[in-house]
Amino acid sequence: MQFLLLIYNEDALLDALPEGEADAMMRTCLANADGLREEGHLLASQQLESPATAKAVRIRNGTLSVLDGPFAETKEFLGGFNLIEAADYEEAVRIAATFPWARTGCVEVRAVRDMDAVRRRVGAGQAQA
Repeated sequence: MQFLLLIYNEDALLDALPEGEADAMMRTCLANADGLREEGHLLASQQLESPATAKAVRIRNGTLSVLDGPFAETKEFLGGFNLIEAADYEEAVRIAATFPWARTGCVEVRAVRDMDAVRRRVGAGQAQA
């Protein structure tokens, strides 16, 4: 079963860390990711740029609007993601807890839907390679 681990950070907590601690956390995170990849759990991972660089695209009543970020007043922002393979939610949560960012934000665990099942349900056929 696939799960998406959404990594949320809180700048105030990151900024309050002692000098060099954030870099140490990143080294721990990268080493953890390497281990998870070797075990076959980590399928993909990426960091995201600051919310200030984001764009929100909406179409309403045929009109396109593009807004510059950030989009909400919030302490935590989406900083990255990890796509993992786990037996169930329990294992996915165990893996999420290994990421140091749970200490300075949160790691949201979301099951990934089987898009082939969705295609079958809506009669969309198979994706082309």
